[in-house]
Amino acid sequence: MSTYYFVGIKGTGMASLARLLKDQGHEVLGSDIEKETFTQAPLEAAGIKILPFNPDNLKPGMIVVQGNAFNDDHPEIVQAHAMGLTVQSYPATVEEQVRRYTSIGIAGAHGKTSTTGLLSHVLAKLAPTNYLIGDGVGRGVADAQFFVFEADEYRDHFLAYHPDYAIMTNVEFDHPDYFKDLVDVVDSFKAYSQQVKKAVFAWGEDPQLRQMTFDVPVYYYGTNDQDDFRAVNIQRTASGSAFDAYHQDQLIGHFNIHLYGQHSVLNALAVIALAYTEQLDMAVVAEVLQSFNGVKRRFSETDKGDIAIIDDYAHHPSEIKATLDAARQKYPDRELVAVFQPHTYSRLKAYLNDFGESLKKADQTYVTPVFGSIREQAGDISNQDLIDLIPNGHAIDQHTLDQLLQYHQAVVVFMGAGDIEKYEDQYEKLLG
Repeated sequence: MSTYYFVGIKGTGMASLARLLKDQGHEVLGSDIEKETFTQAPLEAAGIKILPFNPDNLKPGMIVVQGNAFNDDHPEIVQAHAMGLTVQSYPATVEEQVRRYTSIGIAGAHGKTSTTGLLSHVLAKLAPTNYLIGDGVGRGVADAQFFVFEADEYRDHFLAYHPDYAIMTNVEFDHPDYFKDLVDVVDSFKAYSQQVKKAVFAWGEDPQLRQMTFDVPVYYYGTNDQDDFRAVNIQRTASGSAFDAYHQDQLIGHFNIHLYGQHSVLNALAVIALAYTEQLDMAVVAEVLQSFNGVKRRFSETDKGDIAIIDDYAHHPSEIKATLDAARQKYPDRELVAVFQPHTYSRLKAYLNDFGESLKKADQTYVTPVFGSIREQAGDISNQDLIDLIPNGHAIDQHTLDQLLQYHQAVVVFMGAGDIEKYEDQYEKLLG
């Protein structure tokens, strides 16, 4: 067994991978900032030591995993090279796992974490399964058959992977700080698809995926007649969603999920398609699907008095639309209040009008100041530009959160990929 040292171990992907390697019997430790994150307690509970950044932490024989957020000039990385240690990226370390098992990489502008969590939950009940979920959860088991992981397109990280199967939930222009345009994104997904060994499962209503050519068989999933795997007779209620799944003209089974929104039906259908292709017991798949309750920061719910608080990672217009759609399904008769934190100035500028349209789905919308990235300048855009596009739009910050106390018997949805949790935590304290 090896000793792995993670530079930036509290990152969600890094924390997941650290926990997987620990489960496999390796010695694992790492460094990060001293500010507490939601990934910290699970790491420590797993017996993984977290240290402050310090080059003196490094010891001979360590394999150093370099987090995606850290450059080669980071003092620990400099020291690792000076000591002649093996230094490898997060994607390269994941690829070591990809090559060892029947691997399924989930890619897409949206839905990666939810689909990865759902597929991991299902496969782990049917066969020994390792997985990496983008909410900080990772698991390694002895004699694993499957490995399920998120394949993130940001900065082309997924081009390090050569999985057996790929699930592609959608292709949209995101990460404008890296990709030039939609064509650039499509080119990356195409390159990733060429590294898949067995088959691709792609959402049939995505125009980019429909136009893409693949070197391996492609199975489209969706709700239309031309899809290979179809969800029909969909019923969406306040208790969840139900549907019949077909492969071509053959009924696979009837499925119930305690999840909300049209996107959740599609995510479940992708999981069903993969399991069916691997000839797994569909009756067991149907049973296991019912026990999945979601992943962290994806439609996570808390009740506080007469308020239902929903926490979601949504930071792109399509994700906001899906989250509000899910909230409407579960709470059709309650006022829907959105609290949104724009994530990066470049993304806000690129999708300003789309953000406005998506947020109109709420009854009332509050927009916080922009959560900027260390990689960009503030630029010439602010949250007020977005507020001006929303009929019931309002500005909010940590000093004016008491505005939310006027709502009762309401659903308050906090959305964002920055530090929106601080607003949510403060609101909960105000509620008492």
